[in-house]
Amino acid sequence: MMKINTPKKKRVLRELEKRAPKLVETGKKTLILQGLKTSNVLNSVLKEIYHLKRDSAVRYTRKNDNIRPFESGGETSLEFFSQKTDCSIFVYGNTSKKRPDNIIIGRTYDHQIYDLVEVGVENFKPMESFKYDKKLAPQVGSKPFITFAGEGFESIDELKHLKEVLLDLFRGEVVESLSLVGLDRVYVITAVSSDRVFLTHCAVRLKKSGSVVPRIELVEVGPSMDLVVRRHRLPNESLRKEAMRISTDGLKKKIKNVVGDSIQGKVGKIYMPDQKVSSSGILDRVVTYCQVLNTKLFW
Repeated sequence: MMKINTPKKKRVLRELEKRAPKLVETGKKTLILQGLKTSNVLNSVLKEIYHLKRDSAVRYTRKNDNIRPFESGGETSLEFFSQKTDCSIFVYGNTSKKRPDNIIIGRTYDHQIYDLVEVGVENFKPMESFKYDKKLAPQVGSKPFITFAGEGFESIDELKHLKEVLLDLFRGEVVESLSLVGLDRVYVITAVSSDRVFLTHCAVRLKKSGSVVPRIELVEVGPSMDLVVRRHRLPNESLRKEAMRISTDGLKKKIKNVVGDSIQGKVGKIYMPDQKVSSSGILDRVVTYCQVLNTKLFW
């Protein structure tokens, strides 16, 4: 029988508990890594993405030659790094003569490749090229707005898939409530054509409007770039069903015929079956009582 070594240190146990499957998962961490060949543009793009997500991202600067996510067997090292860093979404950059300035964005489920989207970077502008008041710079860990403009995100399959992946990449941790002051950035993603998307990062400036709701202005702070969709791979049906499965352990059971009301509180309905008064004996007792009462009045 194989012996299983259980950790004894409390720190290791706490780390394993954080990585254990949860009923409600926390925000996704991003793994940023590069291939054997990268250009200056690609290095800047990876650096900027890490800067935008540095509170929930891990970056590897070592070159990796054996990572080829779209090829069979080329995802082994990537899945190993995903399990090692506990990252469920990754950004992999590599350049070649056939696909220059190439970025592959993918998601994992149970540290296995779930889906992939490959895009090429064009017309890249880093943060340093934008001039603005540094007081408007978004804070680390702030919650962003994400807006998708263009009919292509609803009608073209490649852009639909890209929309899902970018939403997972930039949205951060899901929260129940937000502070208006903490909303200081917005990602504007526009579908220019059937295979081209323009992405830019803007800061939100709140100004007085004479009412409770402030007036909002957008200031472009970068980075900005064009993303050209090249290849994409959807998850297989069995893996998709497994990933979309919802546990019923933590769900509250619905109480039938009970509703909540802000004034009356909990309100319930009771459905009574039809009662046969003639066979219940109540009518006989009423008749007997009336006969006795009439007899006493007569005397």
